[in-house]
Amino acid sequence: MAELDTSGGGKHKGGKVRSKKQSTRVDLTAMVDLAFLLITFFIMTTTLAKSKAMDLAMPDKDEKTKDQLPIAASRSLTLLLGSDDKLEWYLGEPGKSAPTIDNYGKDGLRKTLLEKGKEVQEKTGKFMFVVIKPSDRSTYKNMVSVLDEINITNITSYGIVDITPSEVALLQKDGLYNEIKK
Repeated sequence: MAELDTSGGGKHKGGKVRSKKQSTRVDLTAMVDLAFLLITFFIMTTTLAKSKAMDLAMPDKDEKTKDQLPIAASRSLTLLLGSDDKLEWYLGEPGKSAPTIDNYGKDGLRKTLLEKGKEVQEKTGKFMFVVIKPSDRSTYKNMVSVLDEINITNITSYGIVDITPSEVALLQKDGLYNEIKK
């Protein structure tokens, strides 16, 4: 039990003889209990870190919208996600521009998105549209990396679509369609 002693304490040296005072004792047990209850309450109700999620709006596959406008091939950059943490990209239509093999990160995909976005903005006066096509040999981590890079580079117009067989053949030709390593 915790106590607080507030009595006079020391011995008297000389002088008048005074009557002995009663010791005042304050019981601090209730205050200690309350402190532990408050600490426990705040530990249980606080959140240390909130999870972060990126908003992703996907349209229904069956729904045909009349508001869709075609996007000029000169403004579109297509990303083909392959295996071994590599991707291939081309600007415009497939076959008309040479595809480039790249990696994820600030010196790879981020640099490409910034440079090509600036080029498209200067040539057309409009923002670039990025088409993301993950293959069945790419990993979930690769898709998250692409979305992170798009978010970092402030690209607001992008779409995630299915990869075509001709694009899978392109990945196979360039060695980016290998079995996933586990």
